[in-house]
Amino acid sequence: MTGSWTKTVYQKLSRKKTYVEEIGVEKDKFKRVLNVVDLTALGTGSTLGCGVYVLAGTVAKSVAGPAVVLSFILAATVSSFSGVCYAEFASRVPKAGSAYIYSYVAVGEFIAFVIGWNLLLEHTIGTAAVAKAMSNYLDSLLGDPQKTFMKKHFSIHMDFLGEYPDVASFLFIMSIALVVAWGVRKSSTLNNLFTTLNLLTVCTVIVSGFYFANLSNWFIDKNDIPPGVNGGNGGFLPFGWTGMVAGAARCFYGFIGFDSIASTGEETKNPKKTIPLAIVLTLFNVTVAYSSVASVLTLMWPYYDQDPNAPLPVIYENLGMPVLKYLVTGGAVFALFTTLIGCLFPIPRILYAMSSDGLLFGFLSKINEKTKTPFIAAIICGVCAGLLSTVFNLEQLVDMASIGTLQSYMIVCVCVLILRYRNTNLYSRDSDDPEVYTIAMWLNVSNSNITNKDTQYVSRVLITIFSITACIFCICVVNWDSHQGTVRLILSFMIGLTAIILLVVTLMLNRLPQAIESLPFKVPFVPFVPCLSIVLNLYLMMELNFKTWIRFGIWLVIGLLIYAFYGLQHSIEGVKDQTTKIEDGKNEQKISN
Repeated sequence: MTGSWTKTVYQKLSRKKTYVEEIGVEKDKFKRVLNVVDLTALGTGSTLGCGVYVLAGTVAKSVAGPAVVLSFILAATVSSFSGVCYAEFASRVPKAGSAYIYSYVAVGEFIAFVIGWNLLLEHTIGTAAVAKAMSNYLDSLLGDPQKTFMKKHFSIHMDFLGEYPDVASFLFIMSIALVVAWGVRKSSTLNNLFTTLNLLTVCTVIVSGFYFANLSNWFIDKNDIPPGVNGGNGGFLPFGWTGMVAGAARCFYGFIGFDSIASTGEETKNPKKTIPLAIVLTLFNVTVAYSSVASVLTLMWPYYDQDPNAPLPVIYENLGMPVLKYLVTGGAVFALFTTLIGCLFPIPRILYAMSSDGLLFGFLSKINEKTKTPFIAAIICGVCAGLLSTVFNLEQLVDMASIGTLQSYMIVCVCVLILRYRNTNLYSRDSDDPEVYTIAMWLNVSNSNITNKDTQYVSRVLITIFSITACIFCICVVNWDSHQGTVRLILSFMIGLTAIILLVVTLMLNRLPQAIESLPFKVPFVPFVPCLSIVLNLYLMMELNFKTWIRFGIWLVIGLLIYAFYGLQHSIEGVKDQTTKIEDGKNEQKISN
């Protein structure tokens, strides 16, 4: 009885979306108006904002120093690995909903809900963080009028919240929510205009920055750091390699946004080719921009004297360049508005996809007849993000956005591995275990180059072992530096052992045959790229603080409760399965009669 119940629950959690059956049903709900230029501008605009104008200075000042350049490069590397995995998924299932839909088709309903729920966290918190950064930026330049007034009259005395209600950030988000709800073509045109201004501003910063650059700012001696200033040990790596890696975990927030491209599958012309190309172009653009701006920022002015809220305008003011100060300030405002559009744009579409599948409440899937957008979902998203930006501070929001994104990216990489080693096509529901377990089967001694149920089973076991081992490896690596004596010795042994296991499992996966598929874009060097991405994503997650994990856990519990008490009962795939069983039962009864 217990075994039968467990099997039933597993079947419900692992049921997959029958995407093929739905082609043509929803094709007219969205307008296909976006091209590769629109998507690249959307991805670049949503990504290239807070990281350039605020985050680089904040991380350089107290976390990484001049090595913030390396922090951005490391974060870009992790993002690029995840980006190519997103691109392959997008070339398979070009529907609205981003990685949520992709994992629903490939892996199963439960994993799809978790990843969709985390994508909502990523983009909602990301929107709130950008609005908060924009509010801080403008308030700092104007002499902190909002901060002074709010702290005097409406101060918040709670450690887990911000210092005061940020009304300005709420208003910023609601204005953008109305633009996004207005229509995809309108919001895309406005986004393209703001992104162009953003890129011009970034180019101005880079050119002027190299003109005013002073190489000695990368090699400041510890004795030259003013007393009472947290400047670490000076030099290019004042806070050591650990500071650089911790900076990468923060800088990773700057790359959140490229996956917004993947949520536009039903509004894009020729999505199977356009979406992967736009993702690759976006990652290239923002990596070059971030690395360049981080370089000139720390070359123009000492890292320990950076302004955490508005670094670039303050530097130009200190250098006696008021024209460039106001030019960069104006560009930053447009850039942050663009990032707000990019962050908020995918949320209603993910909500639409999940509610259309019955996993979230039905009213969220309603499309406005006039705007052809999920209008109600867009406004609700704006209100939720606005409230979060009002009560939390920027650092809390950045950490929350990062952990949700990293977890989603990791699952995407796991899904790519699962898909590459599948026996049947993408939409097959069959997955029988092999009857005989042999060493030859595990090592593919026969050098079989065609997938079958045995190789599929072996691949899934190896992927599971790799994921669990990667978690243990990352936990040990993150905690190694903070322990001494016997504990450090044990951690060192565990790091060595898990590293060997990870390498062996990866090589065993590499021996297995992969599914032969004709796709517009495929991840290169599988399984090495997805496996390395899993490890890097987990490592950056472990670098985030304990309170962030608690908040993330609360968010997951809320989502799981919604899925347990609503999603399981209202799932469209569940209804299909139930209908099929009833019809099969009726047919069996007719035959028996």
